[in-house]
Amino acid sequence: MERDSIIAGMIQRRLLPILTHRLAEAPAVALLGPRQVGKTTLAFELAGAKDALYLDLESPEDRARLAEPELYLGRQEGRLVILDEIHRAPGLLPVLRGIIDRARREGRRAGLFLLLGSASLDLLRQSGETLAGRISILELAPFDALEAGGDRDAVDLLWLRGGFPDSYLAATEPASLRWRQDFIRTYLERDIPQFGPRIAAEALRRFWTMLAHHQGGLLNVAHLARNLGIDTKTAGSYIDLLVDLLLVRRLPAWCTNAGKRLVRSPKVYVRDSGLVHALLAIRDHDALLSHPVVGGSWEGFVIEQLLAAAPEATQAAFYRTSSGAEVDLVLSLPTGQQWAVEVKRSLSPRPEKGFHIACDDLAADRRFVVYPGAEAFPITATTEAVPLPEMMRLLASEAV
Repeated sequence: MERDSIIAGMIQRRLLPILTHRLAEAPAVALLGPRQVGKTTLAFELAGAKDALYLDLESPEDRARLAEPELYLGRQEGRLVILDEIHRAPGLLPVLRGIIDRARREGRRAGLFLLLGSASLDLLRQSGETLAGRISILELAPFDALEAGGDRDAVDLLWLRGGFPDSYLAATEPASLRWRQDFIRTYLERDIPQFGPRIAAEALRRFWTMLAHHQGGLLNVAHLARNLGIDTKTAGSYIDLLVDLLLVRRLPAWCTNAGKRLVRSPKVYVRDSGLVHALLAIRDHDALLSHPVVGGSWEGFVIEQLLAAAPEATQAAFYRTSSGAEVDLVLSLPTGQQWAVEVKRSLSPRPEKGFHIACDDLAADRRFVVYPGAEAFPITATTEAVPLPEMMRLLASEAV
């Protein structure tokens, strides 16, 4: 069971109504996210309004209750069963399929199981093989700027500390940093070995730190491998693992504009800005603002915030041509609109000429520059500067 801070329940998670709605529609819902992100807290909040049974699959006692899983779970008719850390017991999934199919024949079609997991593709692959058509999948990200209140102080604190509840809500900056350092150590030494072949913790720490230094850069696996003294295949497997654990994002390049010489390599980001700063030993705002990673850190932070607020099924990419035309984030919304977003740290944001050229190439429906100020204002007749929380609200309002 992930040990979420009790105080995290004071912050209303925007995913709660969506999760409630999904459980009213689907027999099973998988809620995915890194450890300590708040999945268990959210599940308990949901369970408070329902007749629910919680089972922690890392607990020997709860695992013992599932020695005969079909018999035990079959007795829980009418209850929502919450299975935490489901990746620890993949053999349960065929059992769940049988229970779901039987319940459907009896007219019970929704709200049977809530599965909590700390990995992405690993769980998706299992559920796709055994629960296809029976499961809805949601991702819980760390706290975002809207959940934290949306004012400038909250955004600055969220950027520095990241959105993991115990880090963001820590009493002091040193306490927040210690929590993140312990989180990294625990992941490297205990959690990551659960998901694949044994990887030396120190080698993976150096690799993760290299990615933090390279925040927002183009992914060059061969270059990373050379710097770490490993082969390219191994470096690629490290990237894949961190992506699967929802700790790193590969942002794909936009590749559908025929006739343009486009950059094809993805960009790579450590998804939580607080982990970036912990990996680089950045202790406070002063150290952050004077660090070479400040631009990449802010860009990655903004992109994660926007993707957390964007409607489901939104497609995200970046656009860059060999001649320098570039857009930091291209969002293809479910409504069919295409938004171009540039990220700037300046309080007087002015996009480069290449941004406007790229927007014309893309035929972008709307053009934005996200900046750390407090008010939205027009930059040109077609481009608007927008504070991060306001941009998040705009995206959230586009949900269909």
